[in-house]
Amino acid sequence: MTIKKFTRQINPIKDRLYRFAMRMVDNAAEAEDVVQEVLIKLWHSKDDLNQIQNLEAWSIRMTKNLSLDKLRSKHKRTEGLEEHYDLVSDTQSPAQLIESKDAMERIHQLMQSLPESQRLVLQLRDIEELSYKEIAECLDMSMNLVKVNLFRGRQHLKAILTKKELHGL
Repeated sequence: MTIKKFTRQINPIKDRLYRFAMRMVDNAAEAEDVVQEVLIKLWHSKDDLNQIQNLEAWSIRMTKNLSLDKLRSKHKRTEGLEEHYDLVSDTQSPAQLIESKDAMERIHQLMQSLPESQRLVLQLRDIEELSYKEIAECLDMSMNLVKVNLFRGRQHLKAILTKKELHGL
């Protein structure tokens, strides 16, 4: 496989791999390291990539496994959410900026409170917009389990958000 062909196949998915790794390790530098390791492994096996039916799913699975390895090997460090999301807008007032920042922080905390399987399925479905089949391949779980995790994760988030809205928290 040539560099040009490899780049053409990998470039469309590398940002998705980064976002997925970022959701898992919750650290920009570590997420970059994970994606770099995935890309290196893909390059080393470039001659075998033609045999893989769904390169994106296979790459996401590699990213998941390497992210889990990184989490197991190091203590998890956290960074502020503002380092990962550009919330600054010229049209927002300072009050709106603070409100947006608070909302993103609440969403981040809520997502982190979910069990890992629910968090990963929500990330892949609602943020990365993968199909149920693609998520099942990526996470190596049945389609029914993907649907159950998605439903339970959404229900959990909805219950917490509804409770906070009702009580003004």
